[in-house]
Amino acid sequence: MAESQTQKAKTAHRAAGVAIIAAARSGSPAAFEALARHWHVRLVAHGLRLTQDREMAADAAQAAWLDIAKGLRGLRDDQAFAAWAYRIVTRRCANIIRQRQGQRDLTAEMLAEPVTEASTEQYVEGNDSFALQRAIAMLPPGQRAALALHYYEDLSIAEVAVALAIPAGTVKTRLMHARNQLRHLLEGAKI
Repeated sequence: MAESQTQKAKTAHRAAGVAIIAAARSGSPAAFEALARHWHVRLVAHGLRLTQDREMAADAAQAAWLDIAKGLRGLRDDQAFAAWAYRIVTRRCANIIRQRQGQRDLTAEMLAEPVTEASTEQYVEGNDSFALQRAIAMLPPGQRAALALHYYEDLSIAEVAVALAIPAGTVKTRLMHARNQLRHLLEGAKI
């Protein structure tokens, strides 16, 4: 079977990324800058999936770059960079959330907001892609993060487990529940 163009492009993209990571690990400031340019948007997007707050996600990614800069030379496998970097952002998000919870009383805010039942009519307008995005946004953060890392960022189950600091079995369970919930939401919307 011939390898698809998309798969060839992904392989070439990963190989180029590994070369940049290796150069950055060896201490090249230009390579580290290229690494940051390439990965920053992805790390912020991961933080946003976890926190649902752009400012918090940007803060987590910025703090993660400090950890990445300090620990990059100790990274033994350049191909493990993605999972390692996502894990750092995951930890930073958790730390920022803990800090902000200590600064204000979130329980009172949550009790003050009205609870609405998720309805499929809320996100069925426009094309299928928009409906899928809205349905994914309705998933719990853990399922949303696992789904995005596995399908959008093309990480393996093991890499997602490392990135989210959870067992591989938990990743599989979250993916299964996310797919089932998406199927239910999208079929209920008759897409």
